[in-house]
Amino acid sequence: MAERVEFLGLPFDVADQVQTLEMIDVRARQDEFSLVVTPNVDHMVRLSAMERDAPLWNTYREAEVIVCDSRILQGLARLSEIDLPLVTGSDLTAKLVADLARRGRSDTAKVAVIGGDAALLNELRTLYPTIEWTHDEPPMGVARNPAAQEEIAEFVERSEARIFLFAIGSPQSEIVCDLIKKRGKARGVGLCIGASLEFMTGEKKRAPRWMQALKLEWLFRLGSEPTRLWRRYLLDGPRIFRVWKKWHDNRRLAR
Repeated sequence: MAERVEFLGLPFDVADQVQTLEMIDVRARQDEFSLVVTPNVDHMVRLSAMERDAPLWNTYREAEVIVCDSRILQGLARLSEIDLPLVTGSDLTAKLVADLARRGRSDTAKVAVIGGDAALLNELRTLYPTIEWTHDEPPMGVARNPAAQEEIAEFVERSEARIFLFAIGSPQSEIVCDLIKKRGKARGVGLCIGASLEFMTGEKKRAPRWMQALKLEWLFRLGSEPTRLWRRYLLDGPRIFRVWKKWHDNRRLAR
């Protein structure tokens, strides 16, 4: 169990990628369902607009693994004298899948993908043939579709997989994982992974390493998908600085 530190209202694990993978491996072998979340700026801005007792807040707080997926958040944490390791969700997913592929066929090398389409799964099977892949393709609008949420939960409960990759976006992925945990019938570990699989297959491109190091990955993604992402990065994202300032000031006053 990693040490945890509170930042912006969430108890983040003080764990690097290696330690996070070790925690996932332990959770995957247990006979209960665990949740891994990798909060980034988009997630924290969304949460900040909600009351602290909102269901989504509780879903994040009660996740078994919570690691920072943002160089911006990491930098803001450092300004508050908090050492928050960076574990980017895309790199974590890629390393997890690569490790499972090297391990070969076993109970923990069975992976279920929730989201994406048949073409994505075919590409994954080609790239990682030693993994036993299964797939569920929910309809659009899962967050407002209780029937679809139940169907996903039942798919997970029936599955022999121990690793579940939720690629249906946020907060849909977290909402469904919370339902699965509350039903108490599933086992294994669920990761809310966003577009990680599309990066792995090459369908989408990640920013060059130098842009990542300069905290400019958001700019690369904005340039790649301006119509879809302009609001997230130009309007919503900058709110994180106001969120951090309020949290930082309250924390300083409480000392």
